[in-house]
Amino acid sequence: MSNKRQLWQIFGPVLCAIILTVIIFMLPWERTFSKDAIYQAANARSTTIFKGSLVKQDAFKEQYVPFYGSSELSRMDPLHPSVLAQKYHRNYRPFLLGGPGSQSLVHFLGMQGSAEELRDKKAVMIVSPQWFTKQGQNSAAFAQYYSPLQACNFLLGIKEDNLANRYAAKRFLTMPEVKGFIKQGMSKIAAGEKLTGTQRFFIEGQRRMLNNEDKFFSMFQLRDRIKKIDKKAKRLPAKYSVKALNRVASRQAARHTSSNEFGINDKFFKAKLNKKILAKVKGSQRHFNYTKSVEYSDFELVLDQFARQHTDVLFIIPPVNHKWAKYTGLSSKMYQEAVAKIKLQLASQGFNHVLDLSKRGGDKHFMEDTIHLGWRGWVAVDQAVKPFMAQPNLPVDYNINDYFYSKKWQKKLLKTSLNHKKARQQSSAKKVSEIG
Repeated sequence: MSNKRQLWQIFGPVLCAIILTVIIFMLPWERTFSKDAIYQAANARSTTIFKGSLVKQDAFKEQYVPFYGSSELSRMDPLHPSVLAQKYHRNYRPFLLGGPGSQSLVHFLGMQGSAEELRDKKAVMIVSPQWFTKQGQNSAAFAQYYSPLQACNFLLGIKEDNLANRYAAKRFLTMPEVKGFIKQGMSKIAAGEKLTGTQRFFIEGQRRMLNNEDKFFSMFQLRDRIKKIDKKAKRLPAKYSVKALNRVASRQAARHTSSNEFGINDKFFKAKLNKKILAKVKGSQRHFNYTKSVEYSDFELVLDQFARQHTDVLFIIPPVNHKWAKYTGLSSKMYQEAVAKIKLQLASQGFNHVLDLSKRGGDKHFMEDTIHLGWRGWVAVDQAVKPFMAQPNLPVDYNINDYFYSKKWQKKLLKTSLNHKKARQQSSAKKVSEIG
């Protein structure tokens, strides 16, 4: 037997398999999802769903509304938005997007594959002041949610050179997970240049393969939370009533917070806060500062994306458990200054739907743990979500201001007594070319 034939017998099947795989993933496959599959995906909080496009596109064409946030969305008690929407047959269904560590930069990237489907529609976003640390988005968390597909969509969707695109590309380049042709493309955009023909060709090819991968594997091994939602819904009153819901919330909270003085869920407290940890964290947050952060400019990317889509957004700003904040030394003054800065950034650009819950961390049964909403907190959220969703979808226009990409804004300290009207006028008048 010749050497060539021996080599072919060894490597031929492997080569054929590689060629066949490439062909399969390059072909323009079509796929649709059933209503049950979309409902499951909307509540699974899967990183695969988060990184993909197809399921979200199908969902947003129908009655699903994106609820962007982080780990608070995982706490599925009977008052959770998904449970309330199911129980009371709302004309919308939450599509939960985000998990532990997901912040503005991650959400901006995840939005790239569903911009057209959210044009002139609604969204809800929970913005946690805890995101606004000095360094902003954690790179390890970014790696967990990073989507090469959405990075390709971002690069190929750029129509013009502007500050937002350059800033976004520069931020993506700080993340080790961004590699290969995508990294090369980001470097071009960050420099204010266009993609080369060769770069566009390879990125287009990569996107086609990733789109097919999304079609084949997006629904693979999803967590089934539908039974849990149905079970929780049975604990709610048959007729919607805020008073009745608060009674249910208080009963549920009292049953699950008997082991500690902080009003924290017993399971969470037992799993995360033993005596050794409690001793270690006492006074540990005295020097935390959420008022100076690159996150403010990352947040501006999200606002810019909403503005391009003309998406009407309800923003929710949660509190911190007051007893926990006192124990750890977290400054309430600093927290309110960060909240004021977030609200100013929103209001000055025309984002007028804001539910500020930041001062309600001391309300009984409002928080499920140290920093996450639960029980009566979700009832308060629903009192804003319900009327917001009842309004018709109308095109909205915003006044996006590039000033919020500046290092000056990232570091700016606002006082809680600041006159917002005067501040809006000042911020609208400022334009800077230096970006973070």
